[in-house]
Amino acid sequence: MADDLQLALEAALSGSTEALRHFAALAGLPRELKKDGSVVTAADRAVEDRIREVLTAARPGDTILGEEHGETLGTEGRRWIIDPIDGTHLFVEGDDRWLILIALEDHGEITVGVAMVPAQGRIWWAVRGEGAFEAAVLDGRISSGQRIHVAPGPSPALAEVTLGVVPSWGREPFAALFEAADEREWALQPALLVARGDLDLSLQTGGQIWDFAATSLIVTEAGGCYRGLDGRTVPGPGAALSGRDAAVVDTAFAVLKP
Repeated sequence: MADDLQLALEAALSGSTEALRHFAALAGLPRELKKDGSVVTAADRAVEDRIREVLTAARPGDTILGEEHGETLGTEGRRWIIDPIDGTHLFVEGDDRWLILIALEDHGEITVGVAMVPAQGRIWWAVRGEGAFEAAVLDGRISSGQRIHVAPGPSPALAEVTLGVVPSWGREPFAALFEAADEREWALQPALLVARGDLDLSLQTGGQIWDFAATSLIVTEAGGCYRGLDGRTVPGPGAALSGRDAAVVDTAFAVLKP
C-alpha cells in the first residue's frame, strides 16, 4: 500500500508540473464546452496524459479511468481514478482553488486517495486504515505530512453547522439546506476543509466518481462521514455530502428529503 501511495504522490507531482505550466499561460489557452456544459481545455488533457504515463509505467496491468480520456482496461482488478483538473472553471479564471485528484480502487474499494492544490502548494492524502494527512509542496518536494482530523466534540444543530458548497449543478433541490446553515465561499475544496476540522459539512451538488474517489477516502480516514445523496457510501455519480460525523450528514439528509 505504501508503494501505491508513493506512486500516486509521484503522479500528482508530475501532473502538477504540467498543470502549472498551462496555468502560467492562461491567455493563450483554448477552451471548449463539453456536452454537459462544463469547460475543458488542453491543460486538462495534458495533465491527464502525464498522470497516465506515470501510472502506466509503474503498473501496466492496472485499469485507468480518467475524466478526459475515459477508461483503459487492465487485468489486475485495480483501477486508478483521475480528475486531472477538478474545477476547470476556476483554473481558466486564474483562481488558485483547482485540484488534481487521484485515487486507487482495489476490487471495488478505494484504498489510496491524493488531492493536490498545485497553485497553493498543498497536498492531502489517505491510505485506507492509516489515516489522512496534509503537507506543503515546495519546488516539487512534499514536506513531512501532518495528520488531520475532523472537528472534535458533539455534533452541532443544523442551524449552527458551517457548510461548504461545490455548486456543480445549481442550488435546487438543495435550497432548504443552504438556508438552514452557514454558506460562504471557502479557500479550499470544502470536503478537504471537513477533513482538517474547519467545516462541519460539505455538499457537492453533482459530480462523477472521479470528483469524489480521493476526497471520500481522505474524509473518512480523517474520522468523518461520506455519503452520496442516494445513500451510497462509495463514490459514484450524483450529489454527495461529507460531514464531520454521521449525525451531521443524517441531519442534512432529513432536511433534503422533503
